Amino acid sequence: MNEITNFLTNSVSFGFALTLLSFLFSVWLYKKTKFVLFSPLFVSSALVIAVLVLFKIPYGQYLQSADFIYYLMTPVTVALAIPLYRQFQKLRQNALAIVLGIISGIISNALFILGICLIFKIGHKEFVSLLPKSITTPIALAITEQNGGLSALTIMMVSFAGIFCNIFSILLCRLFKITNPVARGVACGTCGHAMGTSKALEMGEVEGAMSGLSIAVCGVLSVVILPFFMGLN
Repeated sequence: MNEITNFLTNSVSFGFALTLLSFLFSVWLYKKTKFVLFSPLFVSSALVIAVLVLFKIPYGQYLQSADFIYYLMTPVTVALAIPLYRQFQKLRQNALAIVLGIISGIISNALFILGICLIFKIGHKEFVSLLPKSITTPIALAITEQNGGLSALTIMMVSFAGIFCNIFSILLCRLFKITNPVARGVACGTCGHAMGTSKALEMGEVEGAMSGLSIAVCGVLSVVILPFFMGLN
């Protein structure tokens, strides 16, 4: 086992290969089963974690050997502007509804976190760390650190919110009969940031465009709105 661990740890492409193979397997599994809990994002994440734990490979070593994928996040995020440009007319037609929907999502999330923390008597530091769970990681971390929260807890909850949205967004839209593509996209981007947007792109180009827009707008508005809730717990 130690020999295998040393070999994998010293490999410059181990992280890249593990990530790619895990995701390809997860996509194949989801297409074969169509089971909602076999979302490629969730299954591939679980597989990577399992391999790292099994072979006792430090996360830092894995990340270093998977940095090529990590660097692709920036151009991929920028590429979200392409469907937004194609759907710019819908953005103009629904600008007020989109902004109000995002604001409603931010406030609803804050009130939900506040209620949970009050019911279970969760401390202020944890409350501050949980508040930005539905926005993109860099902005969420900035809000947490500025208010004395726990960065690790914020990262975990941001990941959880994104994975939950990725797995259940289509199911929830069907359950609550949300058929408008703009509304579906705004909901995914506001609640699930980039992971929600990946699912929105599967729904359609309009959903993907609105979700990509919502990531940025939700992040900016959260910086303005969330500080009003910081002192409530």
